[in-house]
Amino acid sequence: MKGEIITLSVGKPKTFDWNGKQVSSSIGKTIVDECFLTFDSFTGDGVANEDFHGGKERAVCFYPYEHYAAWEKQFNVKLEPPVFGENICGTGWLEKDTYIGDVFSIGDAIVQVTQGRIPCNTISKFNHVPTFLSRIVETCYTGYFMKVLKEGKIESSSQIVLLERKQEDISVWEATKVMLLDRKNKAEVERMLKLEDLAEDWTSRFQKALQK
Repeated sequence: MKGEIITLSVGKPKTFDWNGKQVSSSIGKTIVDECFLTFDSFTGDGVANEDFHGGKERAVCFYPYEHYAAWEKQFNVKLEPPVFGENICGTGWLEKDTYIGDVFSIGDAIVQVTQGRIPCNTISKFNHVPTFLSRIVETCYTGYFMKVLKEGKIESSSQIVLLERKQEDISVWEATKVMLLDRKNKAEVERMLKLEDLAEDWTSRFQKALQK
């Protein structure tokens, strides 16, 4: 199966005025036709909150385009990608169909899925939908992050091709569900910790969950 890129987007943090409060965020990205992906990030991309975004294991943020129609219907709004601050809005690789450790080629680059995304209320503020964050958490339709195994140019016409599947036990959706909703379930947390290709940040968070 191959996925298609709907939008390829990059952007540095900007200052937004939300209810009279100045907030820095890179959620408002700009669509581009092509961009070079380094081990750290796309050229011209950046993050404001380094606790949840950025770093080598979160160099690429992907969001499935298939979710857009459902969100539009649920909230009665028009959503034009990339409203989740994603670098790639693409088809074919939903959280339930994608597994931690999956390796993809996208253009000249090769990337590997490392973790789901931990969303923040910036999504609600940016889209003017107060309940957006809570619904994303409830559904675990968060999108996910990838690290870069091979740098290269990606074009908006590039396909997203699965090269290798390291395991078929834990999907991105399952891992995200445990992280966001079920961290008190020690058996599930221990299962997550067996993932060799899980991002260090999530490994640390799961380890801390076991200690509580």
